[in-house]
Amino acid sequence: MINQYTFFTALLGGALIGLAAVMMMGLTGRIAGVSGIAARLLPPWDGALAGRLAFVAGLVAAALAVRIATGSLPPLVLQVGPTALAAAGLLVGFGAVWGNGCTSGHGVCGIASLSPRSILATLVFMATAVATTFLVRHVM
Repeated sequence: MINQYTFFTALLGGALIGLAAVMMMGLTGRIAGVSGIAARLLPPWDGALAGRLAFVAGLVAAALAVRIATGSLPPLVLQVGPTALAAAGLLVGFGAVWGNGCTSGHGVCGIASLSPRSILATLVFMATAVATTFLVRHVM
């Protein structure tokens, strides 16, 4: 049975992500790819730095908004140590660079625009996630 609170928050979160992607495309003509936006916060800067800072600040502010609205944050449970966490972060970063985007750019915006490259990238992301989860839970 699906926990309705989890279902509702996932539905609301997905709708907000979709709305943000549509708004960014409509207002700026750019794809809402988080890895690309974050990477372009590093020099050399162009005229869109303020917009990128606002986008990343919004990601942080969302957690604060949840805290204010509900009085708490969902529990965060890390089942690995700092070394594995750092390695995972490096692998995700490498994958985002190698794949020319991340799950938000390819999975949300690319699939919505029926981009074959984004559909393939998202299939690779998901297959990798399934394989990694299986290995971590059943082999290691």
